[in-house]
Amino acid sequence: MYATLATSKQWAAQNQTTALILKTVIGANVIALLAQLAIPQPWGVAISAQSLGVMVMGFALGRKAAIAALMLYLAEGAMGLPVFANGRAGLAVLMGPSGGYLFGFVAMAGILGWASDKGALNSTVKSVVAALLAVAVMYAFGLAQLSLFVPSSELIYKGFTTYLAFDIAKACIACLLVMPAYRFFQKI
Repeated sequence: MYATLATSKQWAAQNQTTALILKTVIGANVIALLAQLAIPQPWGVAISAQSLGVMVMGFALGRKAAIAALMLYLAEGAMGLPVFANGRAGLAVLMGPSGGYLFGFVAMAGILGWASDKGALNSTVKSVVAALLAVAVMYAFGLAQLSLFVPSSELIYKGFTTYLAFDIAKACIACLLVMPAYRFFQKI
């Protein structure tokens, strides 16, 4: 077992670019798969598991690979691959009601990846603070774009309170999944 791990670490040290590409592709595909676990909402922003994927991948991949994975994910969707919630795709999704949340995922992954790189996974408090900050930034992006599509009197309900309980649950699930995912990606 130790020989396999040592060999894996040697490979990663010698092939950093290949390892980054592999982490990026795996991360983008995990998020795309989780995005398909979605409950559509009439105003165009689905309740989905993709933010769970962003949380786990952000912490597990580190800043550089997490941002690359989210950029690849957005590029896949923009090119027409059905990777967004409910199998949606295209530039119209990025420019529509849920687009702000999708762009916010890049910032979210960057914040979580940076926190992971700085050792936040060694402290529950630091991890929770990083996750709360990242989710707040994602909501800021999402609400800003959603405000172009829904009346301001309905914005907080349709863009925040409807999703808050689900995001808290997803954050708890992410806490359970982060360390196994982190250990997996450290071997690449």
